[in-house]
Order: sequence, then structure tokens, then C-alpha cells
Amino acid sequence: MGVACMRSVIVIGGGAAGMMAAGTAARAGAQVLLLEKNRLLGKKLLITGKGRCNLTNACEIEEVIARFGAQGKFLYSSLHRFPPMATQSFFVERGLELVVERGQRVFPASGRSSDVVKALADYVRESGAAVRLNSPVMEILTDRGANGEGMANKPLERRITGVKLSDHTIIEADRVILATGGASYPGTGSTGDGYVMAGRLGHTIDPLLPALVPLRVKEEWVKTASGLSLRNVQASLFHGEKLIGKEFGEMLITHFGVSGPIILTLSRLVPPLTNSGSTLRLEIDLKPALDDERLDARLQRDFQRYARKAIKNALSDLLPKALIPIVIAESMIEPECPVHQITKEERHRLLRVLKGLPLTVLGTLPLAAAIVTAGGVMLDEVDPRTMASRLVDGLFFGGEVLDLAANTGGFNLQAAFATGHVAGLNAAS
Repeated sequence: MGVACMRSVIVIGGGAAGMMAAGTAARAGAQVLLLEKNRLLGKKLLITGKGRCNLTNACEIEEVIARFGAQGKFLYSSLHRFPPMATQSFFVERGLELVVERGQRVFPASGRSSDVVKALADYVRESGAAVRLNSPVMEILTDRGANGEGMANKPLERRITGVKLSDHTIIEADRVILATGGASYPGTGSTGDGYVMAGRLGHTIDPLLPALVPLRVKEEWVKTASGLSLRNVQASLFHGEKLIGKEFGEMLITHFGVSGPIILTLSRLVPPLTNSGSTLRLEIDLKPALDDERLDARLQRDFQRYARKAIKNALSDLLPKALIPIVIAESMIEPECPVHQITKEERHRLLRVLKGLPLTVLGTLPLAAAIVTAGGVMLDEVDPRTMASRLVDGLFFGGEVLDLAANTGGFNLQAAFATGHVAGLNAAS
């Protein structure tokens, strides 16, 4: 068993939070070693935002906090230390031009996530931190008898001494920042290692669930419309007759169900209910800009224009081609029926489908397909002011390994940068 030279701070994980933590700790005067299991840094960052990397949101701190729901208050301190404006300044100062798009989403102007990764990697190396790739950590090492104070002012029973790599090399350190990410997209290295390491040290791991993930539905018609993108629609999610979520924007029909920005946002509400046996209903308003009265007037105008056509050929002004037979079938109208023979009752059925195309939600795709992992290290066991463990002296956390998950829009990466920054500062102090 080899023993490498001591480092003051070891950062486990070379993603968004880990790179920010390593560079910040080194700039604050610490000796830093960043350990990454992959052969390159930022592997998951490279695929975020369809390869464009939505790196933050140009909104106020309160908006970011709100997007994390009940867990958001945990981020109050770290976001005040490193708000969205600081994230934008960080990248601009490193020569990365940014653009703000719809929903205040911030992207690199180049449209390349690799430019974001390069800026972070350069920050790490220019700060003086050392980087070791292809170096998976097997265990965080501790001893007994720490003098710090933990929860309820009780002395911490464990103190960081270093880490053990998968090749059994031991690297000594008195501070470790755990920034291994979640358990989604395991091909990028996010295989849940951090949860195992934190759990072995006594931390509670809140149940892991997929967040920002496509939904599986019962209806078979989605296969015929697979690949169809719908813009400016409204999706409403119901549990029984109770509306539990509603989003406006873009969505995508897939061979197994639905995806796209508004579906991913709603997906956070699904696993707790479907895992307990509930079936949910999704209603897609295909024409949310028109109320029932105006849409009915529009239908009647189209019916007059195409009076002698079959109904299957009379809706092209209103709907994408792939959706027309589906909407007609859901409306229980014979597709060959001439428009002038459509009854008022049939027209009203068509109207109801246009304002609420129904889908039966069976659940989500597996955690491995999720953009973000919900669940993780319990927040009550972490000091939100410093990102320090309340259980182990010298242990800090950053990013998705914590029980934090927001919807799309750059909020999750903003949390990663903010918690990584705070963890780096305090691990170095």
C-alpha cells in the first residue's frame, strides 16, 4: 500500500461544484488536490443543456431559492456569498461571452458546453490546485476524537485524515470536500459513490429519486407521434381531481411518453406518488392562448372554410400533421366524416380534447435517465453557512450530492457553483 504526500484539502469530484471548490480553496491559500474518477474534468457538464450548458439564471436570489421548494432555504447563505451575478462575472472575467435567453437562462454565447468546462478547469489549475484524473476514491478516512462541535453542540466523534483510492493508495489530508454529483447519467461517472461514502461516515441519505426526467404514459398513440415537438402548450398534472402542477412552454412526444422542458419540470412531482401506487393524469392544452369561446369560434371558421373536406383533412391550420389523427380519435369522431356533417356535440368534444389532450402517467424513466437526482445527504446534517458536516470534523459538501433539486433553467448549476464556492472557502480557512 503506497502513501502519497499530504495535502491540506482533497476535493472528490471534478464536476461543477468540485472544480469551483478546488479553485476557490487553492486561491484561499490551501494546498488542494482534486481527484476525478474519469479521464477528463466536467464530463457531465459537457452534455448539459443539450451540449450548450445552461450555467445559471439571470434572476434574483429569492427566485433561485423558490425553485428548490422547501429545501431552498438551505441555500440562502451560499447564494448570498455567490449569487447568479457572481457566476456570470466569474465566466465573463475568464473570457467567456454569455447570452441570456428566454426564461433568463444564461448560456455561453459560443453554444459550447466545452467552453464552460475549459473556463472551470483553467481556474482550478491557475489557482495552483493539483488535479489527478482516473483516480476513483474508495473511502474517506477518519479517526476518533475531533474537537469540533456537531449537532446540538455535541463534540464531533470523527475527524478527516485522508482518502483511500481504488488502488488502495492512501492520500492524507485534514479536509475533504465531497462533490461527487448525484446518481443520474451514470455514464458520466455520477454513479452515487458520494452517497455511499457519506453514509459510511454516519450521514443520513434521503431516498434517491429521479428529478428532471421524462415521463412514461399508458397511451399507445405516443409511438405514432414520437419525435413531435410542441411549442407554446400548457401541461397540467392531476392526482385524482386535484391539480398538482401546471407549466407552459415546450414539450416533446417520445415513443414511451413525453419529455421536454415543461415535462421535466413537472416530473419532480411524479415519483413520490407513482412509487406509492398512484396513477396521475396529464392534460395538454394545445391552444392555451385561446379560451373555450374563442377556440370554438376558430373551429367554426375553419369548418366553414373546409366544409366539404373530411375532418381528417380540415385541421391542418390548427394542429401539426402527426397530431391530427390522434386528436380526432380522442374526440371519438369518424376521420372520414365530412366537416359539414360534424354535429355540435362532436365539435364540443373536439374542443375539449384540444384544451386537454389526456395522458395517463405511469411513472418516470429510471434514475439513470434523469438530469438531476432528488434526495441525497440530509441537509439538517450540513451547516448551510459553511457546507461543513455537522457529524465529521473536516468534511464539506458541494453540489448535487446534497438533497437539493430544482427545475430546469440553470438553477441546479447555480446551486452547485454557490455551494462549491462556500465549501472551498471554508475548507481552506
